[in-house]
Amino acid sequence: MPTLKTSETLPEDAKPVHLPGNGPALAIVRPYVALLGVLVVLTLGFGLMSDHFFSSRTFISIANQVPALTVVSVGMTFVLISGGIDLSVGSVLVLSSVVLSTQLTAKDGSVLIAMLLALGVGGLCGFFNGSLSVMLGIPSFVVTLGMMQFARGAAAQITNSKSIYVGSTLEWIGSTSAWGISPAFMIAVGTVILGELLLQRTVLGRYWFAIGANETAARYSGIDSRPYRIAAFVMMGLLCGLGAIMFTSRLSLADPNEAVGLELAAIAAAVIGGTSLLGGRGSVVQTFLGVLVIALLQTGLATLGTPEPLKRMITGGVLVLAVVIDVFKNRR
Repeated sequence: MPTLKTSETLPEDAKPVHLPGNGPALAIVRPYVALLGVLVVLTLGFGLMSDHFFSSRTFISIANQVPALTVVSVGMTFVLISGGIDLSVGSVLVLSSVVLSTQLTAKDGSVLIAMLLALGVGGLCGFFNGSLSVMLGIPSFVVTLGMMQFARGAAAQITNSKSIYVGSTLEWIGSTSAWGISPAFMIAVGTVILGELLLQRTVLGRYWFAIGANETAARYSGIDSRPYRIAAFVMMGLLCGLGAIMFTSRLSLADPNEAVGLELAAIAAAVIGGTSLLGGRGSVVQTFLGVLVIALLQTGLATLGTPEPLKRMITGGVLVLAVVIDVFKNRR
């Protein structure tokens, strides 16, 4: 790795970067314990307030509802850690789902080709997001906001704003096994494990942390941030494509009006899991726990018969609280 000459001086904003894995064991374990504690409190609370909540059926239902959100939240964690944000994930997922369904319903449509097209569309959208943001210096908030509108409009144009039913072609992905757990959930858990290994055990992951924590310091350390930041958006897009496969298999259709607000749910899961909106800090496993917190909260509120507007208010309040906690962590 290139090093600075002794005659060169670092600017004030190029302070050393703290990479994950270097802190005390207690500091590493504490976030997991806190999130598990929140899950236990929510479970006990809803179990006491409702006679129908505390059952195996409830937890199996939660497990089978979260795969698409889980894989998208993993990608969002990558983007946030590297210092960006992606507001287009719901629309990109829907566009990938529409392309997938169009291929499946075509004459002599191939399931394998349909899946590859879904992944390809998602990856291409991610590449455009990353390239425009990084190479032209446009804030990712603006670029992905434009992609959100473009992808949603493209999905509606392709389908003429109508749903595309795919039947039972992908049913095996979202169907439950003998233990009640779907293959989609197992794939989502595998994605979480691989995502955490990518962050903690590869050069790409450690560069994302360094770039997100302090891009100037990373640059003076010899890291060209541009390809790595683009790679984060491409990974986000590919995981949107994977989420589209899960989403379509569960509903047996592609609807251009679905997945509205998915980007906010993914950001909420990542932030609740401890990922910083300012970049440089996060964990895929903690994000998965954040997904479970959101799913448990929404399921518990539904069990209590909470009106949809109030459910959104409570979920939004939890997100704001998580952001406030993140701000105080960064100040400290």
